[in-house]
Amino acid sequence: MQNRVALTACIAEAEPLRFTPAGLPAIALRLEHSSRQQEAGQPREVKASIKAVAFGTLAEQLARQPVGSLWQFGGFLATPRNGRQVVLHVQDIQQN
Repeated sequence: MQNRVALTACIAEAEPLRFTPAGLPAIALRLEHSSRQQEAGQPREVKASIKAVAFGTLAEQLARQPVGSLWQFGGFLATPRNGRQVVLHVQDIQQN
């Protein structure tokens, strides 16, 4: 089954870098996306805000980036055990 997301977004919020119980660096983010898309043959302004997490060296790299910086994020979607809102698990990034 496929679960792959590609999203161009800016870092709207970033929590401080933390470490998991296993010692893995982790960061929680809120990403904001804005674009113009086609839907049913009509142009549409799209805005979205999504929670995201990253682990390991990627978390360390994201912790050094300024809020407001624009990136291309790749990853997968998952719902946390104790939550209802979907979270993007970031696996790769590229500066936009």
